[in-house]
Amino acid sequence: MEDIPEVVDIERVAFPSPWPPRAYRYEVSQNRLAHYFVARRQFAEEPQSQEDQGQDSLLQRVQRWAQGATAPERSVVGYCGFWMAADEAHISTIAVDPRYRRQGIGQLLLMTAIEQAVELRASIVSLEVRVSNLTAQEMYHKYGFRAVGLRARYYSDNREDAVIMTAPHLASAPYQRMLRKLREELVQRLSSNTLVTSQT
Repeated sequence: MEDIPEVVDIERVAFPSPWPPRAYRYEVSQNRLAHYFVARRQFAEEPQSQEDQGQDSLLQRVQRWAQGATAPERSVVGYCGFWMAADEAHISTIAVDPRYRRQGIGQLLLMTAIEQAVELRASIVSLEVRVSNLTAQEMYHKYGFRAVGLRARYYSDNREDAVIMTAPHLASAPYQRMLRKLREELVQRLSSNTLVTSQT
């Protein structure tokens, strides 16, 4: 709950029609289907060897990195949330502070959401993205998402269409192999960054 003001600050910059704080308070405190994560700046050292880390999810690794960080060193630089219903995880929101974009933080949040969805036995992840947001679409394609439909005039601010994208067969061997490869690439990229994800 204490992260909501910082999340809302990023929301207001990232989206033309931002969610109000009360929406996030409801999501975090009352929506049993909701799972939310924040990425923070932090300055803790990574405690485990590379060999030990190989057995852990990205979320487990970055949570350990946070153990030595003090409160003043932390600040929210991005967030992501999804709703879990039956065997589908639907990503409801994902955003990164503009000052920290193009550093792998969006991928960190997306990877964390996918890994958590797999732990919850999801077989598919879905989302909507603006037709004009080609940068986000490229990231989703990288993580196995494919366009499966269109929601006409979906966004209330300018009536822009939304592309419906899904990543199916999350537990399949081919998808998990791809995810492991992407995870190692992302860990390498983030190894010099002071970031950690926290789950709510």
